[in-house]
Amino acid sequence: MADVEYLQSIIPKYCDFPKKGVDFLDIFPILRDPIAFETLITHFVHHITSQTIPKSLHKKIDVVVGLDARGFLIGPIIALRLGAAFVPVRKKGKLPGECVSATYEKEYGSDTFEMQSDAIKPGQTVIVIDDLIATGGSAKAGGELVKKQGGVTIEYLFIIEIMFLNGYQCLDAPAYSIIQYQD
Repeated sequence: MADVEYLQSIIPKYCDFPKKGVDFLDIFPILRDPIAFETLITHFVHHITSQTIPKSLHKKIDVVVGLDARGFLIGPIIALRLGAAFVPVRKKGKLPGECVSATYEKEYGSDTFEMQSDAIKPGQTVIVIDDLIATGGSAKAGGELVKKQGGVTIEYLFIIEIMFLNGYQCLDAPAYSIIQYQD
């Protein structure tokens, strides 16, 4: 897959960032390159339309949920290409109106995600998207918000998966990542 190798070649790794022992994979060079960004979006849309939807009992995606904050960068474009709504999931206290919330564990404590309580209607089909999956905690919380509103998560999408952490195992639907990082 030439597009996967191309995207992988653009992503630099920063050792010991944001703290010692962590390797940070930076997706921002993809966003700075219009051809790379288009390759990323096209890859995801092709995956959804050729793999996700045909394997699902549902015939379309109603909502693309983007997780705070990098899911906001690619989610709206994918939603637009699919003819779906885009719904942001934000950190607690950042959204107006009534919200539903889900707490998740991070390596140094817990955090809470929120979604506006009228964002997803019962029975709507949903894809949850973010830049990276490590332990799966934030994605799982996003899925819980979808479920609290009666939505059905069809798949979780990520640009990068940190394989050895097995984050996909805690999710309630299949996960797809373009790049699998082994270290």
